[in-house]
Amino acid sequence: MVNYIVSGLERSGTSMMMQILYRGGAPVAFDDKRKPDYHNPKGYFELEGGKIINKLMEGSFPIEKYDGKFIKVTAYGLRFLPRRDYKIIYMTRNIDEIIDSMEKMCGPINREEEKPLLEKLNRLTIRLMDEREDMTYIIVRYNDVIRNPRKEIERVNEFLGGMLDVDEAVKAVDKKLYRNVREVRP
Repeated sequence: MVNYIVSGLERSGTSMMMQILYRGGAPVAFDDKRKPDYHNPKGYFELEGGKIINKLMEGSFPIEKYDGKFIKVTAYGLRFLPRRDYKIIYMTRNIDEIIDSMEKMCGPINREEEKPLLEKLNRLTIRLMDEREDMTYIIVRYNDVIRNPRKEIERVNEFLGGMLDVDEAVKAVDKKLYRNVREVRP
């Protein structure tokens, strides 16, 4: 049985992707321990208030309970997933936008220190997914979902073997929630 994971750095669009999947009819596992707030007004769509990494680290998270369902595991937590069969949707986003969003949630951040660490975590996580034979993945850029939701959701749906109602899934994308815009130059 396949375990489906939505991952990425914090504030990279993982909650948005979980909402897209949920709205599109995919089996999504989440609880209500972390309530919607200003930063994620539609909800976080996560388990255990997003604190499953500690349980993954100690080997006590019952991953098999979620066979066939989507769960959210942030980038750092992927290294602790036990060997199984995983399909991962990995969200990426402009690092400056991620830091802007983090600062709005938590206060000032030392950008000069944090930016290279976040970039390194992204690189290491992608390398991990490349190296683990039990992981197949797709990289989805947050900004591309905002700009062209249908195209990106169709791409995700193809990766998932056609399990989504794309017309419904597209309705989950709320461009008004894209509040930490940075000009990105190619």
